[in-house]
Amino acid sequence: MTVLAAAVALVGVLCVFDLFLTFAVLRRLREHTAELAALAGTRRPGPDVGALVGRRLPDPVLAHEPRWVGVFDAHCSTCFEHAPAFAAEAAHTPLAAVVAGSGPKAGELAALLTGIPVLTGTAAAEVVSALEVPAFPTFLRVAPDGTVELAHAGPLAELPVPVGA
Repeated sequence: MTVLAAAVALVGVLCVFDLFLTFAVLRRLREHTAELAALAGTRRPGPDVGALVGRRLPDPVLAHEPRWVGVFDAHCSTCFEHAPAFAAEAAHTPLAAVVAGSGPKAGELAALLTGIPVLTGTAAAEVVSALEVPAFPTFLRVAPDGTVELAHAGPLAELPVPVGA
């Protein structure tokens, strides 16, 4: 009988220890949650392409007098998906494209943008840097004076104004 009483006492002590350990872990999780919430508050929730509205496009882009400009990056897989659809819109409105990045991928991406003027290399890097483009692909609607009227990051289908309009 004494062995049984000792076993029950041992299980009770282990349960109390486990209870204290669980409360300590919960307290630490609350602290981590508060720290993560504070960190999340200091970061932007996503790319703010709206900041591009009102900026003037650099001269290398304006030389082509586009109504829409697509800004792509050679290291962006989504850019490869949206480039052909963007180039297809050239039948409806004047377009230009900027392909940032270098290497064979930049050439492949530029080849997908057939039928429209494409800036690549250092000229493209200067345009992306001057505009401070935060996301790729970014589509810009350009006013006749060369300022950005509308900026959109994401699929062409989600543009608030169709490219051909």
